[in-house]
Amino acid sequence: MDIRQRCHLLIEDLSVARGERILLDGMSLRLSAGQIAEVTGPNGVGKSTLLRAIAGFFPLGSGRMSWVESEATDPAPLAERLHYVGHLDGLKSSLTARENLDIGLGFLGRDRRTPLEALDRMELAHVLDLPVGYLSAGQRRRVALARLLIVDRPLWLLDEPLTALDRHARALLKTIVASHLEGGGLTLAATHEPLGLRGTVQVRLGTK
Repeated sequence: MDIRQRCHLLIEDLSVARGERILLDGMSLRLSAGQIAEVTGPNGVGKSTLLRAIAGFFPLGSGRMSWVESEATDPAPLAERLHYVGHLDGLKSSLTARENLDIGLGFLGRDRRTPLEALDRMELAHVLDLPVGYLSAGQRRRVALARLLIVDRPLWLLDEPLTALDRHARALLKTIVASHLEGGGLTLAATHEPLGLRGTVQVRLGTK
């Protein structure tokens, strides 16, 4: 998959409910190749829900999502075009950084990089064979974010990506996201802290 082709994500009047509780109501967004949308708003307003709904973890109550690849004659499902990194790291503490990333390599498809290559870009090559339980919170977060780099996918869904990162690691992540956008990728970031990247689309939930 070449993320440099022209891609678009279109969300129209999206609503998500759990039982009788409405988690997200009437959300619309168009995101094109090279764009990042920062989703902000008070706690509990539906930022994480939006990302999880796009990733396919929640069924849609109403509305629709469309994924368009203008150069693809038979585009893959949206789930095969995205990476999702939640606000929790989702790592197994007893496994090494290499082993945790190998789990992702097992089902993420082609255009692969090795765990060493991905960790090297996150400046963590030296922890490759350490159990992640021995790592600091910031290092664990960078290992989780390294999943973005092991397989090329055009859409990145990031839930509070700056959590636990120090100033240097934040700058590193911003550089990596900027490179993804420059290559034609798309990013949605649910965040309380802006990434400050050029051309950011602001999506504020909880306001009428």
